[in-house]
Amino acid sequence: MLETGIGRAHNIALSSLDNFTLPGDVSASKRYWKEDIIEPEVVVSRTGEIVVPDTPGRGFEVRTDLVERLTVRREEIRAMAMVA
Repeated sequence: MLETGIGRAHNIALSSLDNFTLPGDVSASKRYWKEDIIEPEVVVSRTGEIVVPDTPGRGFEVRTDLVERLTVRREEIRAMAMVA
């Protein structure tokens, strides 16, 4: 349940499909995060509903500025060339 907005956005997209019968537990960004890494943050209305974006893709933009600021370690993994 402790997922960032990226996972939450995918969960909202899946949960809103007509033929999807087992949606995940989706909550507001502020329930777990002081500041989520997506824009706009996920908000739950007083009636317990979330507005599903109708834009292409996830419907939420990743805040790369915040991801960079919160990054504490970076590692680069490169594929090795195959030797024939």
